[in-house]
Amino acid sequence: MKNFYDFKVDNIKGLSAQEKKFRNKELDLFSKNGFPNKRQEAWKFTDLNTILSKNFFNITNDNISVKEKKFELIKEFDHNYLFILDGKLVSNEFKFEDKNKVLIKEYDYKNQISVSNQNSLNLLNNALATGGYYLEISKDYKFKKPLVVYNHFSESIKEQIISYKNSLILNENSELTILNYTDTNSKNNFFVNSFDYLELKKDSNLKNIFINKDRCNCYFHNYLKSDLKQNTNLDNYILSTGLKFNKIDIEINLNEEHAKSSIFSALSLGSEEHQEIKSSVNHNFKNCQSYQKIKNVLNDQSKGVYQGKIFVKQDAQKTDAYQLSKALLLNDNAEFDAKPELEIYADDVKCSHGSTSGSIDLNSIHYLKSRGIPEKKAYQMLINGFLSEILEKLPEDNLKKFLIEKIGRQINGY
Repeated sequence: MKNFYDFKVDNIKGLSAQEKKFRNKELDLFSKNGFPNKRQEAWKFTDLNTILSKNFFNITNDNISVKEKKFELIKEFDHNYLFILDGKLVSNEFKFEDKNKVLIKEYDYKNQISVSNQNSLNLLNNALATGGYYLEISKDYKFKKPLVVYNHFSESIKEQIISYKNSLILNENSELTILNYTDTNSKNNFFVNSFDYLELKKDSNLKNIFINKDRCNCYFHNYLKSDLKQNTNLDNYILSTGLKFNKIDIEINLNEEHAKSSIFSALSLGSEEHQEIKSSVNHNFKNCQSYQKIKNVLNDQSKGVYQGKIFVKQDAQKTDAYQLSKALLLNDNAEFDAKPELEIYADDVKCSHGSTSGSIDLNSIHYLKSRGIPEKKAYQMLINGFLSEILEKLPEDNLKKFLIEKIGRQINGY
């Protein structure tokens, strides 16, 4: 049977002979396995090969003619920005910052970052990725305003794969809040396969937020790798919803003492949307902490998946690790699958995990209705409260308000 995809390294312009050789090798390795399916443990709840083959006639990595240059800035809060169009860095503005403390340029593909090749999509990214950005924050510099990365995809994209890599380096004692904001006007099918690398050096602090502007008929996979050094803090907020398919594969390495990481997620899914979070938090050093709290609201025939693994090395004593997933299923056709894991080789640790799913509390609905609140509004209030709790620790009030309102508008059916 003919493959429903047709990828060629020769479609990428400006490669040296050595780069072509490396990329063709990665593409050959991908071709041996193809897109992931349920036979692989990391994809046991998701057959991506079947999903894509049913929705795409022939995915290619043909050159994209980029014409759109305009985009709409968020007005609700002051911010710096990067404008990324179809994976390519187009423009940037750091008007609230000392520009001498910020290095921004296109991603350098001559410096490959090591990543697990058990996921064939990483091989495919290595083979096809172009564009993306490299951002580095100077030592002792703390951003005054958030940075919004406008990930815009043009209307002309159809039956194409977009692959790119990004790298963000926070030097010692630096601080940044970044909002990854997905926006597309396309009504067509396309697939985005991206890789992000985060490096936090001693005493740095990063809040990394994901959300999209509107619902769209597109498919996303993002591999997010993070390396944390001494006394660092990384908070990931995954708020994206409304994508036809989205899987975020998170690898966090706590490599030095007193490193801390958190994953907070608030997702509202409807129609036939499919959203998956797979996390692997590796406690490689003593006295480190990790926290994961995943919340899903599922309606219609949507599907939510959470696979969360905590790994503790033998020398990683005094580890404190926690993970919890909760799901509200609004009808019988919605599905939530959870697979929490602990793999512990140290003996002086505090680790826990849990998962719950169920329907909305009808007694609470009845109470609100008895106070004169219409049933539809009562559902909306409870769902908003369930999801918005995830944002309690965000310090930027205007940004928090924007995100809470965005979650409220994206709640499906209520």
